[in-house]
Amino acid sequence: MSPVALVTGARGGIGREVVHLLRTAGHFVVAVGRDEASLAEVPADAHVTADVTTLEGAAFAVAEAARLAGQPPALLAHCVGSTLIAPIHRTSAEQYRTVMRVNLDSAFFMLTAWQAPLREGKLPGAAVLASSVVSRVGVANHEAIAAAKGGIEALARSMAATYAAQGLRINVVAPGMTDTPMTAGMLKTDVLREGAGKQYPLGGVQSAHDVAEAMAWLLSPGAARITGQVLAVDGGFSHIRPLVR
Repeated sequence: MSPVALVTGARGGIGREVVHLLRTAGHFVVAVGRDEASLAEVPADAHVTADVTTLEGAAFAVAEAARLAGQPPALLAHCVGSTLIAPIHRTSAEQYRTVMRVNLDSAFFMLTAWQAPLREGKLPGAAVLASSVVSRVGVANHEAIAAAKGGIEALARSMAATYAAQGLRINVVAPGMTDTPMTAGMLKTDVLREGAGKQYPLGGVQSAHDVAEAMAWLLSPGAARITGQVLAVDGGFSHIRPLVR
C-alpha cells in the first residue's frame, strides 16, 4: 500500500493541486483545513477539520488521519500560509504575531505532531513545507512574512539533521509569485500581471500546479536522497537576473 499523505491548507490553490497529484500517484490523501464546508469540496480520500496553528489542532489532524487511513501519514505537505505586504513601521504587533502563528507556528506544530507516530513506530517518512522567495532575497515591504518563512527554512534544515538517521526527510519549496486566490488582488488586471511577470527571468506568473509538482516530487521516491533542502520555484528570481532587452 502506498504511504498515506496528509495535506494541510488543502483548500488553497497550491494545496488542492498537491492533493490531486498525490492521489494521482496512488496515495490515500487526507485533506486538512479549518472550514468544514469548503474543505468538503476538496477531492480527497478523507477530510479533517482542524486549526493546525495550535499544537492541539495539529495533533488532532495527525491522529484523525491515522484513524481514517488505518496508519499514520508518512507523507506531509504543509501548505498552510498567509502573506503580509507592509513595511515594518506599518506592521502592528498583532499583524506580526498573526503572520508568525499562521506560517511558522503551524509548521512547527505540524512537524511535531507528524513525527511522533513515525518516530515511535520507527517508520520513514517525508515532509515538505512552503516558504517564499522573499526569504531568499530581500524584497521591500515583506519584513514580517520574510521572517516567518525564513524561520520555516531554518526549522526544516535542523529537523532534517535530527531525524535523518531514522529516514525522515524534510524539505521546503520557496515559490515566487504564484497565481492563487491569495494573490488574486495583486494580479487582478492585465497591467499588474504583466508587470509581475517581468520580474522573473523565465517570464510570466507561475501556476499553483507548478509549485505543487515540486512539492509532490519532494515527497516521492525520486527524491529519496534529498533532505534539508530549499527548492526555489520562482522562475529564477532569487538567483539570476533577466536579460533586459
